Amino acid sequence: MCIALGLVFIYSAYTKSGILIYFHNFSVKLYDNGTAFDNFQWAFLNIGFDSIFLTGVIARLMIGLELLLGLFLVFHIFLKSFTYRAVTAMLLFFIFYLLMAIVKQGNNGNCGCFGDEISMTPLAAIIKNLVLIAVTVLLMFIYPIKPYKYQEFVCLFIGLVAFSLPFVVNNMYTETGPKICKARINMDALYHYDSIPKVELRQGKHIVAFMSLSCPHCRKAAHLLTIIKNQHPDLPVYFILIGPKQMLDGFFKETGALGMPYLFFDSLTDFSEMIDAGADPGSRSGVPAIYWINNNIIEFKSTYYQLDPNVMENWLHATKPGSLK
Repeated sequence: MCIALGLVFIYSAYTKSGILIYFHNFSVKLYDNGTAFDNFQWAFLNIGFDSIFLTGVIARLMIGLELLLGLFLVFHIFLKSFTYRAVTAMLLFFIFYLLMAIVKQGNNGNCGCFGDEISMTPLAAIIKNLVLIAVTVLLMFIYPIKPYKYQEFVCLFIGLVAFSLPFVVNNMYTETGPKICKARINMDALYHYDSIPKVELRQGKHIVAFMSLSCPHCRKAAHLLTIIKNQHPDLPVYFILIGPKQMLDGFFKETGALGMPYLFFDSLTDFSEMIDAGADPGSRSGVPAIYWINNNIIEFKSTYYQLDPNVMENWLHATKPGSLK
């Protein structure tokens, strides 16, 4: 029972780690699973953290702590004096977080407890955590193993491995500021068709995300921008979407962006001209193209890894054109 509980914690850490391990013909292959880690990291924005860098550190430490406790359970490290209590405390923290998620966005979507491998609603995850707490409390009474010889050295080794691995497999992206652009963009084409934006994007400051419905990176960008917009309603974020219209429902369901202001745009030629306005000289731009526009001037451009709520707020309220302060 103790080992099984530990394996649950290890599997939980693995599914959020950003890697996938496949065993094939007696060989081990590693694949990138950055979406699972990004979703876990961005979830901390939903509970009030405003820094992408800080949420990145917290997410890696939480994964490291899950791995640590799982290995402590498997190898029976300080069970009675530390591990059982720490496991219970961590599960209670997860329950508190999940209750906050339900209050803010309802019992919808995947809670991310097991990354993308096992989908669970927040309520199902709460029930799962209550069961794990009950198992832990039972183990406290029926399996109080005493510390064994050289346990301190095993503890030190496990600790170093557990807390270093999340930083090794997911390198910290420390550049959270956008790139200076200062290029003029002509968005008149957005107003030449029957369907036009409900806001005047050619005047004032707007963070406009040009995205394709079939692009997986665009879906990640839309998901993060939706989280940021929900926490900072004053940020003027707007989506320009292109692609097969039948993919709209799936796009909004996956990204949670149904309440975001957007325009579905039909002209690929005009769309390409607008995103190419922010491309480096001699090159063309891909999607997602996230432009920080001030009166038809792209002052900054960013990837979704460079979307920091504090920086976005500073740019919005800056009085000097082209400034982030």
